[in-house]
Amino acid sequence: MFYRVSLPQKFVYYMLLVIMALVILFPIYYMVIVSLKLPKDIYRTPSLLPINATLKNYIDLFAKDDFFINIRNSLVVASLSTIVSVFFSCLASYSLVRLRYRLRDWIGRLILFTYLTPSALLFIPLSVIIAQLQLGNKLHGLIFVYLTFAAPLSTWLMMGYFKGIPVDLEEQAMVDGATRFQAFYKILLPLAVPGLIAVSVFTFTSAWNELLYGLIFITSPDLQTVPVAISYLITGDVFRYGLIMAASVAAAAPVMILYYLSQRFVVQGLSAGAVKG
Repeated sequence: MFYRVSLPQKFVYYMLLVIMALVILFPIYYMVIVSLKLPKDIYRTPSLLPINATLKNYIDLFAKDDFFINIRNSLVVASLSTIVSVFFSCLASYSLVRLRYRLRDWIGRLILFTYLTPSALLFIPLSVIIAQLQLGNKLHGLIFVYLTFAAPLSTWLMMGYFKGIPVDLEEQAMVDGATRFQAFYKILLPLAVPGLIAVSVFTFTSAWNELLYGLIFITSPDLQTVPVAISYLITGDVFRYGLIMAASVAAAAPVMILYYLSQRFVVQGLSAGAVKG
């Protein structure tokens, strides 16, 4: 049975959707417009239109400040953090969902509690650990630090996806002679591909946007990630809004492209994780 929506109701719904879209898209539009303006146009002639548009901010950003190095650092750190985190979270979540052993439920709750712990409470003990391991001011040290919030998030999300896959499929494969690892690798993982992609996108985004740990554990300018490099564009009380907005557009573009390319898998992964078997 379908519920018919009257014409006035449709008009209200569409108006609400348009207003919501404007609220969401306006900051992005304004960020792009300001990035195409010179300081004199930003302060003297404020406008929501690209008047006297120029690419000078982008040229200065990539030519003088060498922002490509920062993008490369963020890509390396976020990509490797995602790969390592998703790999171990698959094994951990499979263990928590499919295997039976003591304290299994408590371990799952502890993983969630670890993810919910504020980052500001962890950087002091992490600083001691990183110093003892001599991983300070190194990208692989930053990757190690990012795993502290990436792995719990990935594990908790993957538990929901694995619960939505019937256990009968693995049991049937093991009856036919497959080992548990073969059933996991050949049966479970292919069915969990939308969930894996969704978790990878979320994990990559979290690592890409992270500022606190990158600001603390990286001191060399040539090793700074994108959020740290953007924060250093503010010198004293001087706000170079055009340059900052250009850097923000350049930083947001890879993530927006990633979400655009994987949106179908992200939606499938979210719906799959919402169903329990």
